[in-house]
Amino acid sequence: MAATAPRQVEPSTENRHTAVIEMPDELRADVRLLGGLLGQVIAEHGGPELLADVERLRKAVIAARRHEMDIDRITEMVAEWPVDRAVQIARAFTCYFHLVNLAEEHYRIRILRQRDTGAAPLPESLAAAVEEVGRDRVVELVKELELRPVLTAHPTEARRRAVATAIQRISRQLDEYNAPGRGASERAETRRRLLEEIDLLWRTAQLRHTRLDPLDEVRTAMAAFDETLFRLVPAIYRSLDAALGADTGTRPPLARPYIRYGSWIGGDRDGNPNVTSAVTRQAVLIQAEHVLTALENATTRIGRSLTVSGLFTPPSPELRSALAEAEHAHPDLVSELATRSPNEPHRQWLLFVAARIAATRRRDLDLAYRSAAELLADLRLCQDSLARGGAARQAYGEVQHLIWQVETFGFHLAELEIRQHSKVHAQALAEIAAGGALSERTEEVLATIRVIAWIQERFGVEACSRYIVSFTRSADDIAAVYELARHALGDRAPVLDVVPLFESGEDLDNAPTVLSGMLKLPDVQARLAANGRRLEVMLGYSDSAKELGPAAATLRLYQAQEALSAWAADNDIRLTLFHGRGGALGRGGGPANRAVLAQAPGSVAGRFKVTEQGEVIFARYGHSAIARRHLEQVTNAVLLASTETVEERTARAAARFRPLAEKVAAHSERAYRALTEAPGFPEWFALVSPLEEIGALRLGSRPPRRGLGAPRSLDDLRAIPWVFAWAQTRVNLPGWYGLGSGLAAVVDTPSGLEELQAAYAEWPLFASLLDNVEMSLAKTDRAIAERYLALGGREDFTRQVLDEYDLTRRLVLTVTGHSRLLENRRVLSRAVQLRDPYVDALSHLQLRALSALRAGGDELSAHERERLSVLLLLTVNGVAAGLQNTG
Repeated sequence: MAATAPRQVEPSTENRHTAVIEMPDELRADVRLLGGLLGQVIAEHGGPELLADVERLRKAVIAARRHEMDIDRITEMVAEWPVDRAVQIARAFTCYFHLVNLAEEHYRIRILRQRDTGAAPLPESLAAAVEEVGRDRVVELVKELELRPVLTAHPTEARRRAVATAIQRISRQLDEYNAPGRGASERAETRRRLLEEIDLLWRTAQLRHTRLDPLDEVRTAMAAFDETLFRLVPAIYRSLDAALGADTGTRPPLARPYIRYGSWIGGDRDGNPNVTSAVTRQAVLIQAEHVLTALENATTRIGRSLTVSGLFTPPSPELRSALAEAEHAHPDLVSELATRSPNEPHRQWLLFVAARIAATRRRDLDLAYRSAAELLADLRLCQDSLARGGAARQAYGEVQHLIWQVETFGFHLAELEIRQHSKVHAQALAEIAAGGALSERTEEVLATIRVIAWIQERFGVEACSRYIVSFTRSADDIAAVYELARHALGDRAPVLDVVPLFESGEDLDNAPTVLSGMLKLPDVQARLAANGRRLEVMLGYSDSAKELGPAAATLRLYQAQEALSAWAADNDIRLTLFHGRGGALGRGGGPANRAVLAQAPGSVAGRFKVTEQGEVIFARYGHSAIARRHLEQVTNAVLLASTETVEERTARAAARFRPLAEKVAAHSERAYRALTEAPGFPEWFALVSPLEEIGALRLGSRPPRRGLGAPRSLDDLRAIPWVFAWAQTRVNLPGWYGLGSGLAAVVDTPSGLEELQAAYAEWPLFASLLDNVEMSLAKTDRAIAERYLALGGREDFTRQVLDEYDLTRRLVLTVTGHSRLLENRRVLSRAVQLRDPYVDALSHLQLRALSALRAGGDELSAHERERLSVLLLLTVNGVAAGLQNTG
């Protein structure tokens, strides 16, 4: 199974032909290697007949895209196979996507390394930001710079952890295979290992048999920390320090740690009763176990290598005194270290520090650190001694990395954030006011606050103080949390920064009024006085987009940012906007650095906080080189967006094009609501998509209510299955629907097209909107989408969707000036076009299963329904792997 160039192409298929021809040799070689090995595994497992069927379908879908085969013939071919054979074929294409994704990731890493020649800063890097903004200005910005990625457990990662782990093992073998200077025998052995791992991937079940519980999700997220984040963070700071001044590693750093990870995993209980106070407590302990283990290992490694002799690098008097105190308190331990490291006081000290970190992990209170601040003091004592002894490289090299890691992760790894719905708090207060026995849910609310207090006592306030209130409608919703805290613990209530979450269009409009009400609350006033008048506000992208459509939601969110920034300036507030973005375009997804540059002027101000959801966590943090590039790009954008030049340029463009954007948004929203609020639309959507079946994928711990079954209204649907299901149908409706109608309302006016084109060229927000819609359109397949839409038996809805698609596609290309979708994004265009035929194959298999399940009714036996369901779920998994940003 490997991409091959067609011999003859019609104009309509030129895009894919060009993409195949342009595939770089290194990428082509990896795809052919991995595809060929997978083909060998398939033949060994199912015989040459299975491989022949896989190849027959592969060639058929390519021929259909070249208009050399009628799509009905593919439907007939797929229908002829027994269901078990179709299941095997679906598994083959799903595995193929995992391998192609891996090959593309390796190629991207290879290109990043090739481009990093040192002759000039890599575009969108930290060094490029310093060069563009100016060193002195960046030094000023770095003093207040904050980047807060927040990991969430929203269920958009369709792969099992076992599958993801198998792919990582294949990745390591592919690295070995392509390593330069390898001999023939070494390459042969690595090829054998590759084949072994691909065989294991094939034999690994793609579907989960049990639903994840919240602690499973916590442990899954820890993989990103263990494998990437812990080592990555000091590398990022080192890049910034090198960009700010020469001789990094031989002087005190100019860079300060600005990244702080947060997590909702084990803390987000909004709509998820499986997240309890006990789970939250255990989640923090799991995080602490991982970070303390990592710190212990790093300190031990650095300590063992720090063999500087006291004769050549004499310890400072303070370090001598500290060692003497340690020997007095722990004579056996320090004596053993001195025996193993004679006249190496710095080595002795760091190994003693490592022993204390181990004791902290074990809860050995005689030796344990009481806080991360104590550990930092001991590390700085060693650093200062090394520097004063003349060992500057040792002081500001690996020891500095360790200090940065402690400053970034503490003993808690990531701040655990709590989220709950405002109605839950209101009901809890009503119960308390009424007197009598409290419900289990109200007791759980109070227990959660007690756990927050316990976390702060154990790990510090920074480990857990943010409490996010979903569907905040007034300042009363914020006051409720503080009141509940007093009911839970009285004067011993924990420190709380209660964060309002504004999600609907109406709530976004009312946000400044709610914040003004918050300023009158004594609890909020006390927090502002204590924290330097810092306030955080969260903006929800998913629900606003589901309610308003992509274009109207984009403008409404931008207007909210403008209004909130102005409000903050008027009230002397240091505002941080928390962007609740999803991975998919219909939930605020897209390139993160471009999203930062599209923010309203003044709304960034050196601070950016954003959710990292589902498959995005592993896409961005699965490999250190990709993760480093992502964090550098986002930091670059935050620095640029915080400069007066960029803010002024963006403000001018926003002022000029606002009337145009408002007209586009109004007509877009009208078209979107005309479809989604039409009678019968929710029922139709449930018929044309695998919405109900997605719940059986067991993607996460959140119960599969709301968004499963036949919803009565769009409000019954959660944003995640709404977007995920549309991606499966190849329609991708949440990412583009309504924009065509919005653009048409302007194009038909005098100079309308010219103004739209100017807005695309000059206003980052409008450019980001159209580019994201263009990406979503590129992942839409009209011919296959039409077959899904026909399952609903509503020709009017089908025609409405397809007409809007045609209009949107035509006008987006007209405004951008592109002759084809993604014309100016060659890498993404190539990835989409090369995957499309293989996604087609899975879509045909999914349509077979979905059609049979919809039409079968009671006539299907339990066994037939089970096998069709397995086929359907396997194709859902495979399409998600092929399209990548599906939820």
